[in-house]
Amino acid sequence: MTDTRPVFYVSDGTGITAETIGHSVLTQFTETRFESRRMSFVDTPERAREAVERIREAGARHGVRPVVINSCVDPDISAVLSESGALMLDVFAPFIEPLERELGQTRQRHVGRAHGMVDFERYHRRIDAINFTLTHDDGQSLDYADADVVLVAVSRAGKTPTCIYLALHYGVLAANYPLTEEDLEHDRLPPRLRPYRHKLFGLTIDPARLQQIRQERRPNSRYAQLETCRREVAAAEAMFRAERIPTLSTTHTSIEEIASKVMSTLGIQREMF
Repeated sequence: MTDTRPVFYVSDGTGITAETIGHSVLTQFTETRFESRRMSFVDTPERAREAVERIREAGARHGVRPVVINSCVDPDISAVLSESGALMLDVFAPFIEPLERELGQTRQRHVGRAHGMVDFERYHRRIDAINFTLTHDDGQSLDYADADVVLVAVSRAGKTPTCIYLALHYGVLAANYPLTEEDLEHDRLPPRLRPYRHKLFGLTIDPARLQQIRQERRPNSRYAQLETCRREVAAAEAMFRAERIPTLSTTHTSIEEIASKVMSTLGIQREMF
């Protein structure tokens, strides 16, 4: 592992685009430790000069050249940022010129288009999806008629964060149902889930990992005992097999990967917000 390399995600908007793309690229370089910071709304030369000072300070402190992953659309601001002496990586540069040639038009420099509230219909659809997910979390509401997907799993297997991710990033109406001890006494779906069988997706998890998660929530409880976790996971998996419910283990799978697998398996086609 080499010395820590400071990385700055600099944007004239939220910085989400720069950070998302930059993080994906940096994960390919496993022999370097990165110290990342997001600098949002750098939309004036004055703010750009303030950013330059912070970037220079980080470089001097670590004794290495910082990396700046930049999504600012104003070339004047980018020019100021380049005075920092950092390695400048423009998020949009590799794509703009080829697209301008292909489309026969020049790009319009709009700040914040990627994550701004530009399309009100799409924005409200996302808000509605988040509200739906929150009201249908952990079996609070069992009316799944409008749901796009219902995640089914034992407690603490990753249902809620996956549903929130699906709603927030794709506008998916995602609900989740926690399997209770009573549900797990049989290898068949609970009656309340049967009408929605085509919307169901099962999540499972390694019992040892589940025990760790539950121990943090309810230390030294029966709920967190390894034997309880083993029994519940085995019963849930038996149910999924008997009912032929598509299933994925969350043990070593990120929320992004789980969400993509769920959408792909159930044929849910949505554009990412």
